[in-house]
Amino acid sequence: MKDTTRSPSSRADHVYFSVRDDIFDMRLLPGDRMTEGSIADRFGVSRTPAREALQRLQSDGLMRGYVRGGWEVVPIDFKRFEDLYEMRKLIETFSVTRLFGADGTLSATALQMLERLDRIWNVPRAQRVRDGREMVTLDEAFHEALVLAAGNEELSAAMQRVTDRIRVVRRLDLVYGDCIDDTYNEHIAILAAIRDLAADRAVELLGRHIEGSRAEVRTLTTERLQRARTASEPHSAPYAPPRLRGTI
Repeated sequence: MKDTTRSPSSRADHVYFSVRDDIFDMRLLPGDRMTEGSIADRFGVSRTPAREALQRLQSDGLMRGYVRGGWEVVPIDFKRFEDLYEMRKLIETFSVTRLFGADGTLSATALQMLERLDRIWNVPRAQRVRDGREMVTLDEAFHEALVLAAGNEELSAAMQRVTDRIRVVRRLDLVYGDCIDDTYNEHIAILAAIRDLAADRAVELLGRHIEGSRAEVRTLTTERLQRARTASEPHSAPYAPPRLRGTI
């Protein structure tokens, strides 16, 4: 049944956010294929909002079109993720150096950022968030806050683009991995170095933290992705026609 309760733009929004969540929650895996028609049928919309949603996902770097209305979730490209993590490391470590003034003291914005992040991360172990999906949101906010506090809007915009493109693998690590306590401990250490005005130490710790995440990307396998999809069931809703598996 066609959805006539929403405007065309809101129908496209609904499809966009639903498919994006399916990708982020591993119900759709890298290399999975579908058609505009199957998306339209699944959400009860015409092909126009389905196509618009898929094009937005393509702009996000999450989907790509191939032939005759066919689409696929962007396959894992290790070189691409290596490049994205290298860009992330450059942005974040440079941003941290910008938190300190010429005299080595912290800017007012940096102090406010520290206070805000301390309330989230410097908590007793028993109060740590254990839900992986919530941790992804908190983790992204931590790193974006470091860049935002540097006061460079272009760097912040670039960081947001990188964050959007690595979210799938970040979710795989935090939602289906076992690194929540490590993430807390490393974030706390980074904040402590900034508060102690140890700029070089903060950069070193942040760089090591990002490299650890980057190393996790290299462990991705088809089996691990399939386990993540199995873990997301029974909430998954299959797309029709059946998906064709790609390679990673």
